[in-house]
Amino acid sequence: MILFNSKKRLITLLIILVCGFITFILDLGNTGLVDETPPLFASAARAMSESGDWLTPKVNGIFRFDKPPLIYWLMGFFYSLPKNEIWDSFGTLSARLPSALASLFLMLMIGDTLFCWPQKDDRQFLTPIVASLGFALSPLIIIWSRTAVSDALLTGTLGISLLLFWRRMASDKTDQCISAWVFLGLAILTKGPVAFVLAFLTVTSFLFSQKNWKTLLSKINPKKGFLITILISVPWYILELIKEGKPFLDSFFGYHNFQRYTSVVNNHSEPFWFFLYIMILASLPFTPFLYHGIFTALKDFLKSSKGSRNVSETLYTFSLCWLTSVLVFFSISSTKLPSYWLPAIPAAAVLISNSFISLKNLNKSYLFFWIFNILILFGVSLAFFFSNIWLSSINDPEMPNLASELLSSGIIFKAKLFFSSFTLIAVILFSLKSRNILLYLQILLLIGQSFLMNPIRKLADTSRQLPLRNISKLILDIREERETLAMIGIRKPSLHYYSRQIVFYEPNTEEGLINLSDRLKNDRRKNYEDQPDYERKSLLLVIDEYSSRLRQWSKINHQKLGKFGIYNLWRIQKSDLNKYSEFLVKSGYKSDWENKKVEKF
Repeated sequence: MILFNSKKRLITLLIILVCGFITFILDLGNTGLVDETPPLFASAARAMSESGDWLTPKVNGIFRFDKPPLIYWLMGFFYSLPKNEIWDSFGTLSARLPSALASLFLMLMIGDTLFCWPQKDDRQFLTPIVASLGFALSPLIIIWSRTAVSDALLTGTLGISLLLFWRRMASDKTDQCISAWVFLGLAILTKGPVAFVLAFLTVTSFLFSQKNWKTLLSKINPKKGFLITILISVPWYILELIKEGKPFLDSFFGYHNFQRYTSVVNNHSEPFWFFLYIMILASLPFTPFLYHGIFTALKDFLKSSKGSRNVSETLYTFSLCWLTSVLVFFSISSTKLPSYWLPAIPAAAVLISNSFISLKNLNKSYLFFWIFNILILFGVSLAFFFSNIWLSSINDPEMPNLASELLSSGIIFKAKLFFSSFTLIAVILFSLKSRNILLYLQILLLIGQSFLMNPIRKLADTSRQLPLRNISKLILDIREERETLAMIGIRKPSLHYYSRQIVFYEPNTEEGLINLSDRLKNDRRKNYEDQPDYERKSLLLVIDEYSSRLRQWSKINHQKLGKFGIYNLWRIQKSDLNKYSEFLVKSGYKSDWENKKVEKF
């Protein structure tokens, strides 16, 4: 029996592994970095790898203290592998692998936890697969797991840590609870104190819900465990504080943690209930089953509170505490972003599997939720059939031909075909009263997202990022004796990443022109491989088409060296720039770059 279960467990994990590979790894490095944030992470990681300074993240000659170093270390490790420039020509595979692998490992952990601790006497190996796919097929997870930022890595490390905490409390074994605290330390090294706060809220709220909380608390060994977490996570903060002092303290703890939570940063202001909307979007198209899973878990908890329940049967209660902790904590935050919801999605996936088990009986709830879900699928299908209405409203200055390109590429037609077929199959399975309809539709969605997402990614890359790669290549070919490089208008950190040069970014306003003139005289910076010649009389300027037509820029004499997409490459003389800057200063404009900190990455 033990051997049979081991084989069944292995087969289950292999199925999940294949599904995760398709979702997260397949074609991961086939497109370039997506501005704005990913090139900043990739640049800092590559700089660590090539300069040998693994302590302090730097981008474009500036310290980047917004995130701790684990994401940079992992990216930098892949950048350091032999022949990286051959097997990772875009530099995106190395940058995206930490996010993709974190989601893949968490997906396996979700499945393994439900396999080893089946809930409600559910012995089917299908339930762990449903939960794992519920996580992997979340639209937010699909996007962020293929993005070179730290959010998916936080979700992975924190999610694995929380599941390991619950597994230890549910287990009858007497082994030490070390691994959960190790992963918590890694989560803190990924995004800072927020990881500890979310773990603390989740575990303490769960313990509060249990009558034998003292026994459960002793099982996770908080004294020894907390020491392990500190030893893993704290040394880097101490070393960085000793090395950089107040700038690190003000930037990381002051701006990127305290200020982000207590005040609105970068205009990311949303209402208190914002994450209730995001919770709906993050579980589409199976959101009704998340809410059913939540209500079922709450009902089961209220029933069990009257009697005793084995801890091994409390995974859904733990997931409810987990989801609620993330919801409450980030709803209170002044700055709100959709990515803040990612740490709750593993809990949402487990709760969806609760609905999968509960709706096995063909009762009124089964009918209601499946009719509701089919209506959602039908609505998505209609949206693509009436795509002409919303395609005309797309107005992206960086991709002016996006609507026509979507139509000509056949992506809209494929989406119509897929979602209409998806809806029809859902209706057929519903009419056949299939008990595993949710799993069948998840498998279809797994195939469909590969069918649709890859062409969309390639189209977006060709329209939005290819021009920047081409203009960066041109800069490398024609740059004369370490000319200074600037970018006006749309700010694209990928220009720095692909050109490997210091780039001065400024807006296309009159103040931006004065700023650039002033910075070329006073703002001296360098990175590990580029030291611009600030005394050279000419500079290279990348400027978008709209900005180039503005009076203050069009009046400057320039040599047009090339054009890719909406971006022009000019060579201008600093004397011409300075002359017009002086004219603007006399007209009442003035420099503001030191106060605005345009490049505060």
